Amino acid sequence: MTRPITIDPAAFAPGAVPEGTAEHNRKLIAQARMAPDAWALGPAEVRARRKRGLTPFVVEPKSGRAEIIEIGGPRGPIPIRVIAPEAPSAIYLHFHSGGWTLGTADQDDPRLERLASELGFACLSVDYRLAPEHPYPAGPDDCEAAALWVARQGAGRFGAERLLIGGESAGAHLAAVTLVRLRDRHGLTPFSRANLTAGSYDMGLTPSARLFGDRKLVLGTRDIRMFAANFLQNGEDRDDPDVSPLYADLAGLPPAIFTVGSEDPLVDDTLFMAARWIAAGNEAELQVLPGSAHVFTSLPEPNAAPAYEKVMAFLKG
Repeated sequence: MTRPITIDPAAFAPGAVPEGTAEHNRKLIAQARMAPDAWALGPAEVRARRKRGLTPFVVEPKSGRAEIIEIGGPRGPIPIRVIAPEAPSAIYLHFHSGGWTLGTADQDDPRLERLASELGFACLSVDYRLAPEHPYPAGPDDCEAAALWVARQGAGRFGAERLLIGGESAGAHLAAVTLVRLRDRHGLTPFSRANLTAGSYDMGLTPSARLFGDRKLVLGTRDIRMFAANFLQNGEDRDDPDVSPLYADLAGLPPAIFTVGSEDPLVDDTLFMAARWIAAGNEAELQVLPGSAHVFTSLPEPNAAPAYEKVMAFLKG
């Protein structure tokens, strides 16, 4: 029997926002006003600026024990960044954020290091192909291939049977799409839990995404539309469940934890997807953090640590 999820209205009350979160948001907005137009620069330059720490995403320390392995993919080798202890207790397959256009497999090293060090997980972050150079279905195809490899060879490679999956923003979208693809295309449901943080699940844009405007808290309405345009270049139906997993049959998917900030333009994506997850008969937990911006778990603000600790507790099971 599934447990109900609740939406606490207190999370959306202005007085509930920690001062540190409010101050961080003010800094994000000020930084966005001073920054050049990312869409005039182009993806290659934005990627370079990210590496130099010139965007809201902090350049964080990289894991000293990470190694790169390669697996076979639909269009050639797929690099996977591995952070793992000697005898893993589980395998966590991770897809990074970045609007299917930006981001790298090493950008979440600090959080994956915590999973490896504190929970004993072998963390595998997939370096999937990025748009606009490689539009849909390239990224999802790479993630599907990585998930199949983990399902079929992960236990033999890492000595752990328990499989977990997750990601942030575009990575959460890719995780949801991958779970549905494995079930429908391969008859597989190998992952026991899913971590879906601030996902984008409707390419037609949910109300919060449409109405947020360009008040830049990491992400604005224009950004969401531009990322989707990079990803979808061949007239894809935006209601296609493989494009917008909010419209998929979600039955038989694993328990999931959904995390989002109340000041994320994709907050409706999470609220709607969590509700549909439960309606499909699956288990779900939902946490909405007051005042937090998009993918706040990667940002230096007060809500990040407790939210990520709850994610860790959920994945630990």
